[in-house]
Amino acid sequence: MSDMKWGEGDWALILGASSGFGEAVALELAGLGLNIVGVHLDRKSTLPNAERIVTQIRGLGREVLFFNANAADPEKRTDILNTMRQRGEESGKPVNVRVFLHSLAFGTLKPYIAGSAAEGINKAQMDMTLDVMANSLVYWTQELVSQKFLCSGSRIFSMTSAGGARVWRTYGAVSAAKSALESHTRQLALELAPLGITINALMAGVTDTPALRKIPGSDEMIAMAQRKNPSNRLTTTQDVADALGLLSHPKAHWITGNVICVDGGEFIVD
Repeated sequence: MSDMKWGEGDWALILGASSGFGEAVALELAGLGLNIVGVHLDRKSTLPNAERIVTQIRGLGREVLFFNANAADPEKRTDILNTMRQRGEESGKPVNVRVFLHSLAFGTLKPYIAGSAAEGINKAQMDMTLDVMANSLVYWTQELVSQKFLCSGSRIFSMTSAGGARVWRTYGAVSAAKSALESHTRQLALELAPLGITINALMAGVTDTPALRKIPGSDEMIAMAQRKNPSNRLTTTQDVADALGLLSHPKAHWITGNVICVDGGEFIVD
């Protein structure tokens, strides 16, 4: 896709960049010519993976800024955007965010109804899950638009799942967040269209990622997906990165406000 026409000041901003979909997309977009800003939240034990990704991006000849921070924290968001602006001022090339991926997978996996109050989800946990996995998309987009990091031709992607329409034990709060994320995506599509900015939600099939492995019963979920998928395999993070790369092309400018399945037909099979 040599006609992308991205320049030295063009960047991708990826929330959740150190593993799973975020990692694959960071490397894919770096390979296509974008510099990468990555936000991730890692403990000391998992930081080496983030450092490996940074090294790979630099090996592709791209600039990279990675922040180990809570992307849902308003103060951290301000700090990150200030650093991005400063980077642009120092280089003499304003930071233009051509692709923004919201891929945050951090929520409470507790049932609504349980044997005791401690075993069931509480208000703080519900609010946190929706704030991180859904509402933060709105707040980041607001800031990126108001500070003119996004411009006509920019692409925004959110990561949803079949859980937004279907149920799974202990997945209630995350399912609610995915439903809200899809609704936010549609609303933002309406409001961003006059600015020439598109936004779509990508619904990946079941993918073996660190986030999936945190869901109780994930082994059963994987086995079901392998049986159900027409290609008899799981979706991979690279499948999703490939699709996102295609949808970032200028010729995809009329595609917005959708939930796009990237699952090899998995969702349509009962």
